[in-house]
Amino acid sequence: MGLWRTPIPYDLLETRTFSIIAHIDHGKSTLADRLLELTHTIPSDASNKQVLDKLKVERERGITVKSQAVSMLYQPPTRSQPLLLNLIDTPGHVDFAYEVRRSLSVCQSALLVVDATQGIQAQTISVYKIAQQCGLTVIPVLNKVDLPASDPELCMLQLEEILGLDTTTHVPLQVSAKTGQGVDAVLQALVERTPAVPGVDGMSLAQREPSGLRALVFDSWYDKYRGVIALVSIHDGAVKKGDIIVAYHSGKRYEVLDLGVNNPEPVSTPILRKGQVGWLITTMKETAEASIGDTFHRAGETIEPLDGFRPAQPTVFAGIFPTDKADFLKLEDAIQRLCINDRSITLQKESMTALGQGYRLGFLGTLHLDVFRQRLEDEYDHEILVTTPTVPFRVTYKDGRQVLCSNPVDFPDEGQRKTQVERLEEPTVLGSLVCPEEYTGAMMELCAEHRGEQLDIDFTTSGQSQVHMQYRLPLAEIVTDSRSSGFASFDYEDSDYVASDLVKMSFLVAGTPVDALELVLHRSKASLVGRSFVKRLKEAIPRQQFEIKIQACIGSKVLASETLSAYRKDVTAGLYGGHYERKLKHLNKQKEGKKRLKAMSLGKVQVPHKAFMDILDTRVKS
Repeated sequence: MGLWRTPIPYDLLETRTFSIIAHIDHGKSTLADRLLELTHTIPSDASNKQVLDKLKVERERGITVKSQAVSMLYQPPTRSQPLLLNLIDTPGHVDFAYEVRRSLSVCQSALLVVDATQGIQAQTISVYKIAQQCGLTVIPVLNKVDLPASDPELCMLQLEEILGLDTTTHVPLQVSAKTGQGVDAVLQALVERTPAVPGVDGMSLAQREPSGLRALVFDSWYDKYRGVIALVSIHDGAVKKGDIIVAYHSGKRYEVLDLGVNNPEPVSTPILRKGQVGWLITTMKETAEASIGDTFHRAGETIEPLDGFRPAQPTVFAGIFPTDKADFLKLEDAIQRLCINDRSITLQKESMTALGQGYRLGFLGTLHLDVFRQRLEDEYDHEILVTTPTVPFRVTYKDGRQVLCSNPVDFPDEGQRKTQVERLEEPTVLGSLVCPEEYTGAMMELCAEHRGEQLDIDFTTSGQSQVHMQYRLPLAEIVTDSRSSGFASFDYEDSDYVASDLVKMSFLVAGTPVDALELVLHRSKASLVGRSFVKRLKEAIPRQQFEIKIQACIGSKVLASETLSAYRKDVTAGLYGGHYERKLKHLNKQKEGKKRLKAMSLGKVQVPHKAFMDILDTRVKS
């Protein structure tokens, strides 16, 4: 948590709560750095880069994956008293949309940052829609205007045509977050365009302790020195140290031991009141008790709870196993600690013959999965193996049952499909793709290869070279392929389940099924994927003293097969002359020995963990 500094009277100040939303790499974190510097929250220093991106994975990838809250003191030139600006920093990638929605729900306004050299991108559209749904005042900011390739006029046209934003009433601010140009105007616009929280201006400290406390819990984490810490937004009333508060949904009572704001390190304050965002430390023992979306109220008061958050629905599932089976308990502890900090992840224990004990986790996308894997490696020094990601398929049986199947092991095989299954369905998404006109053909070809259905295409975006396309795509087909030289952007939202010809592919090594490699995929992809996997298995499995058959099967049908040849000792090397039957005797003896070895338990093929790691590499290449 950092150093705990001397309290200052933040509770006496008028507040504004805002967020910065943007497509990846449009300069959101850099703008946050400049705002912190201008408000003297952090000292001006050339080393200030991604100050709010505290995770190693965020700094290495240049993305935000975890929202952060920080309070800044800002003295407007037209006011006699400073204001307290609460910044809720949010991720930009679609995989973290749950984190974005949760953060924006406690804000009054949002800075919509657009890279003036790239214009509106797919995720710009996505985060803008979320801000609209949350009822926020949107302040457009055109960043990187100092670069020769910037085109602010084109960006303004795109704001009007694509987002429907009236740039006469929502005048875009032109800034360079890197140099600091125009950033002071952003702070002034936040004060002028964001409406004040009603009912707090001009109130004395005593008046700011009314009844009817309602504090929304929108994040929580565990600190080994301070215990469970809840991040709250005070919607009504006020809370101070020593108060007895109640979690509305659980009914549990807690005493407030300490409270305060982040500036950017934690600073204790005597009170948190309406309009403020801060942290609470209570007598809460377990992080699970700080239920995201719950409402804290003062004991003895009857209140109407605040609207919580719709639980996130995982779209990608994968198994995580330790490379050394003895490390399972350590891995279990690490996974549970990370899941405390990210409530959108679902988890359940899983056991596989080939990999031992592990966990099957649900994520919001493949990047979400990859970031989680990297955090396990970076923060807990674990070597792990991640199985091939899969999506939840819907199986309708002839007796009327409907089952969501996210584990290939549980998916019905060909025999069950013919006798018991009525219908198989897979989830789809509505994808928005924005790219330069010269890449349109490659993007359409890529979507067609992944069974995409084109819904709309617009070549008239700003009358220039940007093309906006909409596709319905199977969720299982969303991959990291790129043929746009990095210039296309893609965003998606959940759609319906559709009937699909799905099959379960299993792999046999020396006749033994390998459960860790089972896949569910569309029948049209089966042969190609099967050939690819058996070739990789052949390269990864070490040679034995006997021949090994590696097969990809759907039911009893073999789609692809490779043979790993045996080591062979030249048993006739020392024989000179004589009848050929003399050599044949030694060769037959060798053959019988190999048969006995293969039949014995010692002859069974053990696929090493390194082979699984080579085959099941799920890292997102960036």
